[in-house]
Amino acid sequence: MGLKSKLCAQIEVKAKNDVFHDAFRHKPHHVSTMCPVHIQGCECLEGDFGIVGSKICWKYTHDGKEKFSKQIIEAIDEEKKIITFKEFEGDIVNEYEKWKVSLHVDEEGVKDLVGWTMEYERPNENVPELTNLLQFFIDMTKSIDDHHVNKPN
Repeated sequence: MGLKSKLCAQIEVKAKNDVFHDAFRHKPHHVSTMCPVHIQGCECLEGDFGIVGSKICWKYTHDGKEKFSKQIIEAIDEEKKIITFKEFEGDIVNEYEKWKVSLHVDEEGVKDLVGWTMEYERPNENVPELTNLLQFFIDMTKSIDDHHVNKPN
């Protein structure tokens, strides 16, 4: 049994937070146009985008390297605006066990917030925490926000 970890980040965004929920639930294949430096593509392998149990594959660049992540959409809570993806094959689970990430959009007063929570297990203490991957999610969120805020009308 590995060492359990949970890392979270919450980012205030200028774009309406529903943009994020909609993009990652219904249009993940459009995310690469919103932040091409981070995401190069997303394809549906089995099922349909936005449906629990469907399998998707992300192609992304992290730490200067091209990577991939095959994920199953594990859960969607439309009321709470939470989507959970669990990697079953890819660069992360090659080194970390039981990796999953949840996207949560929320409002705090007049602020729109986008949150990311990663849960995983490290096989031993020599394997580092995934703080650099959490930073990737923060940077990606800011790029998507900039894309929507600076979009010509």
